[in-house]
Amino acid sequence: MIDSLVCFAHGKESGPWGRKIQRLADVARSRGFEVMSPDYSHTHDPNARVAQLLALRPQARRLVLAGSSMGGYVSAMACADLAPHGLFLMAPALYFPGWDAEPEGIPALCCVIHGWHDEIVPVERALRFAKRHKADLHLLDAEHTLNARIDTIAQIFDDFLARMPS
Repeated sequence: MIDSLVCFAHGKESGPWGRKIQRLADVARSRGFEVMSPDYSHTHDPNARVAQLLALRPQARRLVLAGSSMGGYVSAMACADLAPHGLFLMAPALYFPGWDAEPEGIPALCCVIHGWHDEIVPVERALRFAKRHKADLHLLDAEHTLNARIDTIAQIFDDFLARMPS
């Protein structure tokens, strides 16, 4: 079994190795984690993406699911089945009509980053999730992509991984 793994889930309009994922993958590798980032671009159906992740069954002694936008939804919804040790969400597309179920099995180590100026996913959804699951919450002066704050996100992610149980 892999010792430490971060499994990324990209957003609806991005790909598996976009700028944010590449940067965070470098951070993960520097902390001794292997990384994987499945390609979900063949479908815009969030539940089909969850099913794809569950079929992959990523496993590790220390498993982190990390997702951005729709990938945040995918990662959060997979927690009940995959039982990750950490969940890292960026502008998670939660609580949209038709895919608004409350995620279950959220690990105690959970972090949410959201932009105050997000025009795609209202910031209130991040607040709702963070409050319900007692997650760390970082609200940044940023838009939905959070790309303008990638250095800050990398620092937050590095701190998050440092807090993973050994």
